[in-house]
Amino acid sequence: MNSTKARAKAGAAKSASHEEAINFTLDPENGTPIYRQIIQQIEYAILSGRMQPGDRLPTIRSLAVELKTNPNTIAKAYGELEIRGILATQVGSGTYISDKKPVMEDDSLNRKIREVLARFVNEMRDLGVDNRELIKLIESFIKE
Repeated sequence: MNSTKARAKAGAAKSASHEEAINFTLDPENGTPIYRQIIQQIEYAILSGRMQPGDRLPTIRSLAVELKTNPNTIAKAYGELEIRGILATQVGSGTYISDKKPVMEDDSLNRKIREVLARFVNEMRDLGVDNRELIKLIESFIKE
C-alpha cells in the first residue's frame, strides 16, 4: 500500500494526570472521504476508551495543519459529530467529547476490524513471520 499517510497527535487532557491521544492516520487512496476517516477515528477512540467525556480535541486549524488538509474538512467532521451529539463546542474554549457514545454499525465495525487485521498481517509478513508462526504468536498472546 503506497499511500500518503499523515499522522497527528491530538492531545486530550481530562485532568493534569489523565492525558490520552488520537493518532490520526489519513489514507487518501482508500476511497473513504477524509472527513469520514476523521469521524471514524474519533468514534473508535471514544468506543475504545482512549477518549473520555470532557476530553478536548485539537482546534480545527491546528489539526488541519498537522494533517495537511483543508480546515473545512476538519470542520465538516467536527460539525457532523456535533450534530449527532458526540462532540460539544464551547465558543472560546474548544471542542470536547460529550457524554453521548457513538453507535457503531456492524458493517462499519467489521470493516475496521478487517482493516486493522490486514495491516497487522502485512506488517508481520514484512518482518518475515510466516502464517503458522503468526497463528502461534496470536494464540500465545491470547493465553497471556
